[in-house]
Formats: sequence, C-alpha cells, structure tokens
Amino acid sequence: MGILTLGLNHNTAPILIRERLVFPTERLKFALLDLIKLPQIGEAAILSTCNRTELYCGVETDNQDILIDWIAQEQRLQREDFQPYLYFHTDAETIRHMFRVACGLDSMILGEPQILGQMKSAYQVAAEAGTLGKTLSKLFQHTFTAAKKVRTDTAIGSSPVSVAFAAVRLAQRIFDDLSRQTAILIGAGETIELTARHLTESKIGHLIIANRTYDKAHTLATHFNGFAISLAELPKHLAKADIVVSSTASQLPILGKGGVESALKARKHKPMFMVDLAVPRDIEPEVAQLRDVYLYTVDDLRNTIEENLKSRQEAAKKAEEIIDTEVEHFLDWLRAQGVTATIRDFRSQAQEIRAEALNRARQALRSGKSPEEALDLLANLLTNKLIHIPSVQIKQAGIYERHDLIAAARELFQLKDSS
Repeated sequence: MGILTLGLNHNTAPILIRERLVFPTERLKFALLDLIKLPQIGEAAILSTCNRTELYCGVETDNQDILIDWIAQEQRLQREDFQPYLYFHTDAETIRHMFRVACGLDSMILGEPQILGQMKSAYQVAAEAGTLGKTLSKLFQHTFTAAKKVRTDTAIGSSPVSVAFAAVRLAQRIFDDLSRQTAILIGAGETIELTARHLTESKIGHLIIANRTYDKAHTLATHFNGFAISLAELPKHLAKADIVVSSTASQLPILGKGGVESALKARKHKPMFMVDLAVPRDIEPEVAQLRDVYLYTVDDLRNTIEENLKSRQEAAKKAEEIIDTEVEHFLDWLRAQGVTATIRDFRSQAQEIRAEALNRARQALRSGKSPEEALDLLANLLTNKLIHIPSVQIKQAGIYERHDLIAAARELFQLKDSS
C-alpha cells in the first residue's frame, strides 16, 4: 500500500480559499468515516488548521482525482475553486512532508510548536474513528519521534516566535505602553492562551477574555489575572478594547462592521487594533474599511515575524539533516513490510522440515538406534531438506544463465569463494 498527501496551506492558498476547506472539529470524524469508504483508500487522517488542510491516505493507487472530487463534494465546492492551490506528495515525499510539518519547518512562523499538537489531535481523531491502519499509525508515531528529536537536538524552538507572539509584538509597535491598554481576547483555545501569556508578560493593563462558554473563559482569565465574559456580553464591553485578538472555531463572523462601528462611537473614535487569527475569519473583512480600526489577519502577520528567526533558520538546516535520516529509517521499515510475508513463509517451511526430521529421529530412537545414530540422521535430514530446493534453483539458474540469481544466492547465503 502506498501513502500520499493532498492539501493546501498558507504558501499555496490565500485565506479566502483556506477558510472554505476547513473541517470543523465536530465534523472531522464523520468526514473521515466517509473518506475511508472511497475505493482504493485503505487508511485516512485529516489535518485541518487555520493555515492548512491536508489529507493523509494509505492507498492502493496514487489517484488524486478521487480525493479532489471527494473534497469538492464534502465542502460543496467546484473543483476549479480550489484545485489550483493543491499540492500532492506520494511515498517518500509524503513522509518528508509530514516530518517537516510536525517540526514547524513548513509553518508560517518557522519552528512554531503548536502544529505538533495539532498533528497529534489529527492522529487521535483518526485513531478513534478507526480509519488508521498499520502504515499510517506507524508513520504518525515516527513523525512524533522525529519532531521530538529535532526539538531536542536543535534550537528550532528557542526563540518565542508564534502567531500569538507576532500579534502581541505588532501591538507593542502600535502602542508605546501596553500597561495603559485594555485587551479583549475572543476564544479560549491554545492560541488565545498563548496570546494572553504574551500580553501578561508585556504588562498589559487590563485583560478581558470572551468565550461562548463562560466557564472556559473564567478558567483562562483566572490564570492571567483577567476578567471573563460570555460571548453574548461582548457588545457591552467592546468599546473598552484598545486591542482585540480573536481565535475561535466559529463558522460565522463574531464581530461585524456595525458592532465595531458602534464601539468606535462610544470610544469617541479612539483607534482599535484588531487581529483575527481564526480561519474561517471571526471578524468581517469590511471592518477594515472603518477609519479608526487597524485590522490584521493571519496572512498580514507575515510582515511582523522577521525578528527572532535567524537562530531558527540556522537550526532548520540541522533539522533538515535529521529529517533526511529519519525519512530513510521509516523507508527501511516500509520496505521491510514488503518482505514480511516471504519471511513468514520461509520460516513456516523451515518449521515443517524441522518437524519432519525430528519425527524421523524419534522413530529411529524408538526402533533401537543409538542416540548418536539418531543425531546423525537428524543432521543429515535437516541439511538435505534445507539445501535441496535452493540447490535445484541455483542449478536451473546456471542452465538458463541467470547470473543475477546466482549472485543473489551467494549474497543471500553469504557464501565464501571456494576458489
């Protein structure tokens, strides 16, 4: 069975395309169960984040068209809407791609650590859905091992550079003193937690966390000496915000142009800095048209992540070398799976020969032969039986001038040159 990757990411597709291909967490398991029903798809996992959507499949043939058609049907799109943005990898390139993704080498921010957790979640969902087989399960485990080795042996994660960090750094450039500012964070996931941590370290004046589930907002807010509100209360508090950072899994915008415009009026048009880290977007794009709003998306943050990358770029070179080695290790395992049946059959045949020879030796003992005679019989039977078929095949190879088989036999049996 071969392995392949089909997907798109921040390098190949703009946010307008990426957000249309996102698989919401609550729908992911059902999508996997539907994907595995496709002909020739033996195993499957889906990684879907704000910056990438990728299908990992164990397949009988490398037919990408069936997957493209499936995506179009699943996401209710036309092929031409997204096909130009796709990339396709098979076998060794799939292995290398997954290793690089897990290590953060294929991320918008080089070496960012969040993607590894997202890959582990993708693996967990696929495992629970029962869509993983031996090959993909082993590949994911090897991927996690490779990522851990890169993190341990290089400085790829030494500098605090992430989407959340980039958002806070941008806020620091806009506001001279964050201690005088109020920030509202929308969501309660890992990205918002990381943003809250960076803001707290930057001495943010006031921190408000809004979430659809109040308890989650409260739990997160208590860790950072903040104030929690429910999402329904957001309109009442929005005017307080100098900084707004949003990252939820909502399929519809949370902040619209009208609501932000009302907040600006209440603020007497004091500027607001807004960062939308969600895909699909939490903040309507039209908000950017408002005069006193500075709205950034994940794509805009590309311009703010140049700092702290030099050491990671150096580490990335070493990481690529580690990945080269790990790819070869996994390919060795993969190749070995192709001969497993042959080894099993060879062992089974040897066991049959052993059983027959042992039975003959025991009969000799029962008929009165001495132990020495029985051992000689056993040794002769085993030797003759084990070498008979190979000897016949080598002789036939000589008759038909199959020198390749003769050379392979000498290598396989490690024969010394008698001449």
